[in-house]
Amino acid sequence: MKIVNAQQMRELDRLTVERAGIPWAMLMETAAAQVTEAILKRFNHSVFAVFCGKGNNGGDGAAVARQLWLHGGESVDVFLFGNLDDTRGEARVNFEIIRRLAEMEATSGGGRLTFSEITSEEEEEIYIYHDCLVDALFGTGLTRAADGIYAKAIDSINRAKQVLPEIVTVVSIDIPSGLPSDSANVIGPHVRADLTVSFTAPKLGNVLPPACDANGELVVAPIGTPAQLVEGVDSRLYFVEEAHVIEWLRASRRPPAAHKGSVGDVLVVAGSRGKTGAAVLAAEAVLRAGAGLVTVATSRSAQELLISQAQCEVMSEALDETDSGTVAREAVTRALELAASRTVVAIGPGLSSLDAGTRSFVSEFVAARTTPVVIDADGLNALAPWPPDLKGSDELPIIITPHPGEMARLVGKTNAEVLSDRIGVAQEFAVTRQVITVLKGQRTLVVSPSGRVYVNPTGNAGMATAGAGDVLTGMIAGLIAQQPSIPLEGAIAAVYLHGLAGDIAAGKLGMRSIVASSITDCLPEAILRVGGDAERK
Repeated sequence: MKIVNAQQMRELDRLTVERAGIPWAMLMETAAAQVTEAILKRFNHSVFAVFCGKGNNGGDGAAVARQLWLHGGESVDVFLFGNLDDTRGEARVNFEIIRRLAEMEATSGGGRLTFSEITSEEEEEIYIYHDCLVDALFGTGLTRAADGIYAKAIDSINRAKQVLPEIVTVVSIDIPSGLPSDSANVIGPHVRADLTVSFTAPKLGNVLPPACDANGELVVAPIGTPAQLVEGVDSRLYFVEEAHVIEWLRASRRPPAAHKGSVGDVLVVAGSRGKTGAAVLAAEAVLRAGAGLVTVATSRSAQELLISQAQCEVMSEALDETDSGTVAREAVTRALELAASRTVVAIGPGLSSLDAGTRSFVSEFVAARTTPVVIDADGLNALAPWPPDLKGSDELPIIITPHPGEMARLVGKTNAEVLSDRIGVAQEFAVTRQVITVLKGQRTLVVSPSGRVYVNPTGNAGMATAGAGDVLTGMIAGLIAQQPSIPLEGAIAAVYLHGLAGDIAAGKLGMRSIVASSITDCLPEAILRVGGDAERK
């Protein structure tokens, strides 16, 4: 699903009207129907307040109010922030309809539908006593902080939710008011929604932190724009959908004649004396992801402990080591021999990058490999700063999985600089080095060597635990090993399923109690949830 900016969204709406012949009024009515359906499907509310700005987003809100009223809402109060005379176009039409219907209700003594114009801050306290607050103050295109009556309205919505969190639900139309649609950054006071219904395609403020934290559950609803128009938008940003992962699972399903060698053989070069746990976590994730074979190559003195920690299906090989128990430079030849017959290699977890010999081992191994490689943790630290002549290719892809600190060391930036421009930093690195870049964190990014950026929606703060990245490394290697010709798609699927397994673990254990192995334990359920019954056969 493409992510678009405000200008692109306006152009999509214009082209929908011109080329598909769908009038503006129908687009607004369809948008309102989608919001109404989302509310009625999820919540059992009957007392609504709809907060409308003077623009098209407010017009959407007025149409939503009418539909909630038609669906039997016990009370629907519409508040226009500004004067009706200042509204234009289809928004004005919907406000006029609401005003007339409200007058008819008042005349008949019904009183279920009301319409008010709010023009001063002193008037705002009248609308906080409702169980569902619909936010239609601002749509896409906001570039400065909300102020005046709008800031006061936003504050009142948030206060109502804060005072009665178990009763009040906040629903935003397109994007929580006060947030910019074209940036992940917060620019001022903004609504904190439980549900946001965005139209046609998500915007940056819907999907990237910290702005996305205010969206609550995100629903992206079609309103009639043809898919070919959306695909034609010049955007290299994509939001990962479950359908993308379903397609990968379908394409990689085992044929009846499958054997362990035909579904992926992975070498994990990992671990050192005192750091065998990371290697075990990565190796076991390889197997749970569906690869047929996994071997851990580790330092000689770490092998015995690793064998005792790992499940019995994990094989191991010993490599020459340094005095400190890390893999030595002299082990390169043997490691390359082991890698030559494998489908994919993962290198880094628990390897330790402090010893100069180990750093040399990593550099020489990665440069000389003849196998696709996933590099994480100490493998990345050993390569930092990234060698200028080390690049991936279609034949020998490189997949890296840094957290922001590791990314900063690779590119010679500070952690703050990476966090302030995650997309830009990851995109530049992926393109210039031709490396599939998985920049971990809230809303992990997967960036292709062509510069396409895929934003992952799954995962939670409970996954901020030791070893979670090692599990992801194993999953990426295990999934790519099953479909080595499409490593980017394998990486995207792994990131999505890793986050989903973490979400399942949080549901069972609570975020506070998740450990890395909890993610691996929940991976089979995540795969079944996405792949369905076909994954059982």
